[in-house]
Amino acid sequence: MKELTKAEEEIMQVLWALDAAFVKDMIEKLPEPKPAYNTVSTIVRILQQKGFVGHEIHGKSHKYYPVITKEAYTRSFMKGFVKRYFSGSYQQMVSFFTKEEKLSLNELEQLIKELKDKDA
Repeated sequence: MKELTKAEEEIMQVLWALDAAFVKDMIEKLPEPKPAYNTVSTIVRILQQKGFVGHEIHGKSHKYYPVITKEAYTRSFMKGFVKRYFSGSYQQMVSFFTKEEKLSLNELEQLIKELKDKDA
């Protein structure tokens, strides 16, 4: 799965939240300053070419919907992130964030519980 650019991810976040939308609906949900209609339309077409977005025809308009779930993209993105920055080691990643974010003992215990529940 290809990685999204920042602009593409911003549009996907809107589509994931709305389930399906016309370009004008996406623009309404984007933060200020609002991008131009043509800009969003171009990004959506790129997302279609990448296989992230599909569409339905409604008269002269297109209603777009995500083809890839947020969970599937997150999983793929995180695998690549861990591979690039932590040599593929989730242990190194957790260790890094434990030191950087000063995770509490309670938070670490919760993480361990979730991992154990996953293995069960």
